Order: sequence, then C-alpha cells, then structure tokens
Amino acid sequence: MPKYYEDKEEDRRACGGVREDLRQCLLESPCVLQENKSPKQCLKEGHCRSLQMTFFACKRSMVSVCSVFSSASGM
Repeated sequence: MPKYYEDKEEDRRACGGVREDLRQCLLESPCVLQENKSPKQCLKEGHCRSLQMTFFACKRSMVSVCSVFSSASGM
C-alpha cells in the first residue's frame, strides 16, 4: 500500500497521493540526506524516477480528461 494512506491528511488535489510519495521519496533519498542537495536538484539527477513518471502520467491523464470536456462543451 502506498505510504500516503498512512496517517496523512487527505490531499484533494489531482494525483495528490502520488505527489506526496514523490515528495517523501526525494526527502528520504541519499541525494538529499547525505549529499545535502535540494530535492529539485535530486529530481533532475534522476532520483525517484519511477514515482516521477507515475506522477507525470497521472497529471497527463487529468489534462486529457479536461480537454475532452472542454471540446465537448464547445459544440
């Protein structure tokens, strides 16, 4: 079970759970903890890549759904 279900406030934003898992992954990575780099820099270096790809796929799916609704309402 993903970590975001354990003792967390509910994040009502789109893809909030994956966002939180990505955030935690970066904050707990050796890149941040041992090398003292920023989470943003660690993300650019490829840390937590699978969660990053999952998060972007989730966000992309939200954009696709929104574009379907906006094009349907323009008819």
